[in-house]
Amino acid sequence: MVLSSTERTGDARRRLLTRLLDAFGDALPAPEVSLREIAARAGTSHALLRYHFGSLPGVLAAMLEAQRSRDNEALFEAARQGTFDDLVLAIWRTYTRPEQLSRVRGFFHVVGLAAYDPENFREFIDSLDDLTKMLASLAEREGLDATEALTTATVTIAAIRGLLLQEVLTPAAHSEDTVALILRMSKGR
Repeated sequence: MVLSSTERTGDARRRLLTRLLDAFGDALPAPEVSLREIAARAGTSHALLRYHFGSLPGVLAAMLEAQRSRDNEALFEAARQGTFDDLVLAIWRTYTRPEQLSRVRGFFHVVGLAAYDPENFREFIDSLDDLTKMLASLAEREGLDATEALTTATVTIAAIRGLLLQEVLTPAAHSEDTVALILRMSKGR
């Protein structure tokens, strides 16, 4: 089989992304780190990073999207046997672990960039509804109609993201007690 240049480029991009994820684990490079420094750590060239991802924000967005996808797979598996409340707590616990701090910071950095330039972050933006859809599915399973389930899930994810932002800005200001409050507010389910 002969691969088109687009397929070969996609494969090369995936391999490069795998190298980046292997080099940084669950963390993200800080926004002030150069592409050259990231390339050196991943054992590649900054020219390849620029070619496949466009810029440092492109690298961060691609890494973040892949890391979140991996997290979501584990969260979705847990949700199959759990409840709406179980998934909300699992999301909170996943993203408030100390080793997640650089990634949570990176998430808000990329969200800010995407707010100014949504077309260059379309894949990242499109991936943001994954958890909302899963929560909505659980809310429907628990008796809400589709519209109410989606609204409840959307507000819940927005509240979690707001709390995560505050956690980044003022560490340890919130706890699972705050998440319990979110759950009580959504008990209209």
